Amino acid sequence: MDVRIRPITGPELVDVLPGLARLRIEIFSGWPYLYEGDLHYETNYLREFSRAPDAIVVAALDGDDLIGAATASPMQAQSETFRAPFETRGIDTARLFYFGESVLYPEYRGRKIGHAFFDHREAQARKCGATAATFAAVLRPETHPKKPEGYAPLDAFWMKRGYRPVANMTTQLAWPEQGESEASVKTMQYWRRDL
Repeated sequence: MDVRIRPITGPELVDVLPGLARLRIEIFSGWPYLYEGDLHYETNYLREFSRAPDAIVVAALDGDDLIGAATASPMQAQSETFRAPFETRGIDTARLFYFGESVLYPEYRGRKIGHAFFDHREAQARKCGATAATFAAVLRPETHPKKPEGYAPLDAFWMKRGYRPVANMTTQLAWPEQGESEASVKTMQYWRRDL
C-alpha cells in the first residue's frame, strides 16, 4: 500500500469533505467515542469548518481512497464551547490553533501517518502565527463497560509529540452514542503544546 499524505487548504477543502464525513462516522463509532453518526450533521459541521480562514485537512490517500485525515484551524474560528475555557483564563486565542479530528483506518496505523498529521498541522499553525496548538480528547472512566480489553489510549503518542493535558481545563460536548436516541454530554480534556 502506497499512502500519500496531502495537506489541503483553501477552496480545495470542499472536495475532501464528503469522504471525511464518512470516515468520521466510521472511525468515531468505535471506542472511545462510540458515536452514532449522522451524515447530515457531519456535512454541516464540516462545511462550517471549511469556511474557517487558514483551515487545513491533512489527507492520507491510498490511491484515490481517503483512508485517514486530520483537521486544524485557528481557535478563534471555533465555537464558544471550544474557546471559552481559554478565554475565561485570559489566554489569547488569536495565537492558538485548534486540532480537530485525527482519524485513520486501523490497518494503516503504526506507519507514522499520525506523525505526518501532526507535522502538517503544526506547520500550518506556525505559518498562521500561532504560538501553541491544542486539542480536546474525550474522557472515559476506566471501568466503562464498553471499553475494549487491551485498549491503549493515545496519551503516550501525544506526550511524545510534546503535548500535555492542561490541568483543570475541560469542555463539555454532546453527541449520541450508539444505542442512544438523544445526545448525551461528555467531558473533553484539553491537551496543549507550545510551537
